[in-house]
Amino acid sequence: MSDPPFVKLLLTALEAAATVAFALSGLLEAARKRLDAVGVCIVAGLAAFGGGTLRDVLLDRRPFFWVEHALWLWALLGLCVAAMVLLRARHFAPTERAMQWPDALGLGLFSAGGTQLALEQSLPAIVAVLMGVVTATFGGVLRDIVCNEIPSAFRDHRPYAVCGFAGGWALVGARALGLDDGTALLAAAALTFGLRAAALATDFRLPAWSPGGERGG
Repeated sequence: MSDPPFVKLLLTALEAAATVAFALSGLLEAARKRLDAVGVCIVAGLAAFGGGTLRDVLLDRRPFFWVEHALWLWALLGLCVAAMVLLRARHFAPTERAMQWPDALGLGLFSAGGTQLALEQSLPAIVAVLMGVVTATFGGVLRDIVCNEIPSAFRDHRPYAVCGFAGGWALVGARALGLDDGTALLAAAALTFGLRAAALATDFRLPAWSPGGERGG
C-alpha cells in the first residue's frame, strides 16, 4: 500500500530537518577543531550521510541514497558555505540548543526508516532494528572519530541509541499488527522522538560503567 501524499510530504520535511541538524553538528565540531573549508564539508557530510551510507553498504543497496538524490549534496555545500560566512563563536551555544529538537526528530525518522528498509529485505527483526540504529547514530560516530573525539553517542550518558533501538522495535510491532508502512513509520519515529525529548527535558542519564578498583599486586 502506497503512503498518502501528505505522509510523504511530512516524511520529506522531517528528513530535511534531520539532515540539516546532523550536518550542523558536523559543522560545529569542525569549527571547534579549526578545520579548513574542505575539512568542514567532509565532516558535515559524514555527520549528515554517514549512517545511511553505512547502512546501504551493509544491506548492499545501490545506488547510495545521496548518489540517487544528488540535490542533497548541493544543499550540504550551500549550508557549509553559509555557515562559514555567517556563523560566529557566539552563535555556537544557541545553535546547539536549537538543533537538539530536529536532531531528535532525525533520530526517530532515520532509525525507523533504516529498520523499515531492512525489514523489506526480509532480514530478522533484531538485524533490522540494529540497521535502524546504525542509520541514525553512525553519522555522529564517524564525525567524532574523524575529529579525534570519543563518539558522543558512547560517552554522553543521555539515552540516544537506546531511544532509536526502542523505536525500531516499535516499528516491528506496528508492522506485525498490520499497520500500513507510513503509519508504522510515523508511530515509531514519534516514540523515539518522545523518548529522546523526555531525556533532554529531564536530563535523564544512563549509569556509567564502574568496573571497581584495581586488584592489588
